Amino acid sequence: MMTLTVHSAPTPVGSTSTTGAVSESLDPHILATLRDLADVRTYPAGVLLTHQGATENTFYVIESGHVVVLRMLEDGQEQVLNILGPRQSFGEMALLDDNPRLATIKTLTETTVLEITADRFRALLQADPDLALHITRRVLASLRTLDQLAIHDLRAKNALLQEAYLNLQAAQAELVEKERLEREMELAAEMQRSLLPAVLPRYDDFHFASYLAPARHVGGDLFTVQPLDDEHVAVLMADVADKGMHAALVMAVTRTLFFQEASRSLSPAAVALAVHRGLLAVSGAQDGYGIDAFVTAFYGVLHRPSGRLTYIRAAQDRPLLLRPGEPPAPLPGDGRFLGMLDDLHLPEYSLTLRPGDWLLLYSDGVTDARNERDESYGLEQLKRAMQAATPVSLLARRSGESVVDDVLRRIAADINQWRGDAPAFDDVTMLLVETLQP
Repeated sequence: MMTLTVHSAPTPVGSTSTTGAVSESLDPHILATLRDLADVRTYPAGVLLTHQGATENTFYVIESGHVVVLRMLEDGQEQVLNILGPRQSFGEMALLDDNPRLATIKTLTETTVLEITADRFRALLQADPDLALHITRRVLASLRTLDQLAIHDLRAKNALLQEAYLNLQAAQAELVEKERLEREMELAAEMQRSLLPAVLPRYDDFHFASYLAPARHVGGDLFTVQPLDDEHVAVLMADVADKGMHAALVMAVTRTLFFQEASRSLSPAAVALAVHRGLLAVSGAQDGYGIDAFVTAFYGVLHRPSGRLTYIRAAQDRPLLLRPGEPPAPLPGDGRFLGMLDDLHLPEYSLTLRPGDWLLLYSDGVTDARNERDESYGLEQLKRAMQAATPVSLLARRSGESVVDDVLRRIAADINQWRGDAPAFDDVTMLLVETLQP
């Protein structure tokens, strides 16, 4: 189906047509002479009288009604060129040559026209020189109009070509920048993977499992399980509030600072505050304000013999504790993020992990994951997935074998199934701790 689009205002009745139809009204003598030679026909609205591209040999004079002059453009749309009314004519060039029509003429209302064929017109030229001169002038005027229209179209196309060239240059520059950013993302992803532990420590009384699904834009998620001595293990989940290479660099600095400070103190608060000061120094903070990315973190020190976990929470999502016979519950604790605003206080909290307990640490990319309907996964759905995964995995346990990896895979599968084909805009990172009977 063709689309009718008005690209410019139609030429008013009484002016020159852009199709070879000069809108000057015929004088009564010429009109009367033509009427004696013509076939008089009446057409309803919507009838095509001429067809663009067709070879036709009929000249028309409008007695009553109106017609619209249309031209098909290269993009398939129709351009309105003119509207003609009573005592105006069109199609005179078809009387002099066999070239195809340059436009389509369609009736707008019920229209009565005089139709003169080329054969009748040639006979008229011999009998009435005045009419022949009048028609010749009309044809010349039409040719001048067509030339002006062609020049206008060429100028318009030249302007479009110039614009397309400039757009092409801009697109090329954008492509180069995109390739540079994609390479930066690849390097950031490689750096992120190199900084995360490939294998987590495993003990008779505690098992650990991790999961990381990087987003398209690499973030700054960081997790680790680091033995501190024969009895203490450090557990870390952190997230740099930035993306790309800068996030990966801040993540590397954060990891180094935590490793360095964890070897000096078993106090989570002391370690986190030292990391905070290190981030401020690296970022070039002045007057107590950091100027780069900040870091959220959950950092705990687990005393394995007693199961005592002492921790701080620096604006990181609250880990979920699942105990047999109880629903998952977020750990208490408050604290501000690291790396900005010098005056920072981080209180320490503690709890005792008992055999059968599960502790899930996760990044905000888990609960903020969105599906195709733009709905977030949310904390409650994560609780349900965690609660559903543990009994199924425990039933599959063989004697003495940990199922922590299987539980984490089931939780990740629930997140991925819920998200469907929606793109991931943030890393999905999880660290699961299983407490066993020693």
